[in-house]
Amino acid sequence: MQLSVTRRDGYFLLLAVVLVTIYVLVAGGGFPLDDSWIHQTYGRNLALNGEWAFIPSEPSAASTSPLYTVLLAIGYFLRIPYKLWTHGLGIAALTVTAMLGARLADRLVTGKQSPEKHAGLITGLAFIMTWHLLWAAAAGMETMLFGMMSLLLIFLAWRELDSERHHDSQPLLLRGAIFGVVTALAALTRPEGIVLGGIIALTMLIVQPQGNLKNVIFWGVGSAIGFGIAISPYLWLNLQLTGGILPNTADAKFVQFAIRRENIAYIRRFYLLTQAIFAGGQFLLLVGILAYIARIVTQQHWRKVIFYLLPLWWSLALIALYAERLPAWDQHGRYVMPALPTLIVMGVVGTISLITWTRRSFLQRTLVRVLVLSTIVIYLIFVAWGIQIYRVDVAIIDSEMVTAAYWIRDNLPDDELLAIHDIGAVGYFASRPILDVAGLVSPEVIPLIDDPNAMWQYLQDNQATYFFGFPDQIPGRDPNDPRLCEIYSTDAKITQNIGQPNMTLYRLAWDATCES
Repeated sequence: MQLSVTRRDGYFLLLAVVLVTIYVLVAGGGFPLDDSWIHQTYGRNLALNGEWAFIPSEPSAASTSPLYTVLLAIGYFLRIPYKLWTHGLGIAALTVTAMLGARLADRLVTGKQSPEKHAGLITGLAFIMTWHLLWAAAAGMETMLFGMMSLLLIFLAWRELDSERHHDSQPLLLRGAIFGVVTALAALTRPEGIVLGGIIALTMLIVQPQGNLKNVIFWGVGSAIGFGIAISPYLWLNLQLTGGILPNTADAKFVQFAIRRENIAYIRRFYLLTQAIFAGGQFLLLVGILAYIARIVTQQHWRKVIFYLLPLWWSLALIALYAERLPAWDQHGRYVMPALPTLIVMGVVGTISLITWTRRSFLQRTLVRVLVLSTIVIYLIFVAWGIQIYRVDVAIIDSEMVTAAYWIRDNLPDDELLAIHDIGAVGYFASRPILDVAGLVSPEVIPLIDDPNAMWQYLQDNQATYFFGFPDQIPGRDPNDPRLCEIYSTDAKITQNIGQPNMTLYRLAWDATCES
């Protein structure tokens, strides 16, 4: 398998540019998550101040994606408009993901008749027509980049099966080192990238595609060296900032979702995460995924079966990991969206296999054609519907977080402490001292998140002057607490129209007396 650019890749790029641009323009150019503004703030501070910090002069490790932060910082350093640069990164990641998926499909489907000969093209188009991935590419988050890195790791792993590579000029140690570096880059995009690297390493030991255990060990040594060199600066940074190897957001997010882990059964959490990312035309690819598994199991030696099911192992592992530790099916299942690229590869290849297998039976051929046509139609419907979903998501963030950030910038003194839950837009547009009650840049509050009385005491001890957030983000979740004196509300109609409360800014009255 080669990564040389072809005319087909140009089609992927053109379609990605058109569709992502439509999503962005219809939504007015903003971002659908407050976390997107956290990334922008870190990237800007890194480029302009040389600091790994959310608040200038206060180093912190709240960025879960240091690689993405560095990529954003490059845009600020080059003085490219940040929205153009950010959305451009998303388009590039989506395009490369389609290129990689196409090459994986080409490897699996080698027939010379249609649709087998177009398997790569169909797979690439399926990526770019998946509304979740368009949302991810436009979102200003690391999600699409991580999906791309996941496919790249599987691409590199499958290349080890090519017998001609056993005798080429690229030594085992070097091939392993390249894989190790890419694994580190995946982990620097999302920490769970190391899980995929581990799954592939275990699979290598079982399958031994390099020919024997000795070669596998050499490859593994190269991987370890490459990984260690590439990851060490980040580990050193985290150790300096937090005393641990993971960013603060890991513990903070785990605490925030503890109530779901305690009150919802694991199998239910797994189902809800899966449901979130299959909401669209990709739902009909489930039949193709089953066909893919059948194709691999029946046509390959058992060792290659394990290897060619890597996309399945990874998708299941990622969803299972989040179901256990961070069951966040909100925001369209954004944390497990990186499982979609591997699922799509399997689904498209399996569906093409079904077309081939059912050619001799009229009934089966008809059923499969109905399945294919239904998939295409629903894909197109959801591409259009996804534009509206993305527009609403961006409008909520702009109407709540961004609008409030401008008000805070223009009306609150810079030297008075603001306690806040969603820090992104305020950090970007109204940089000031904050106390982050979610624990991302104020990790000392993480043990207090589930203890309202302790949180209130902490705010008072630190002389917080204001609190800003949604009602369910207030310690104790009581907007009528006498310590809260409302001074501003976004009054955003779009939020009210979906039955949700607005964000509100309060002055904190520690004597429980609000001035009239």
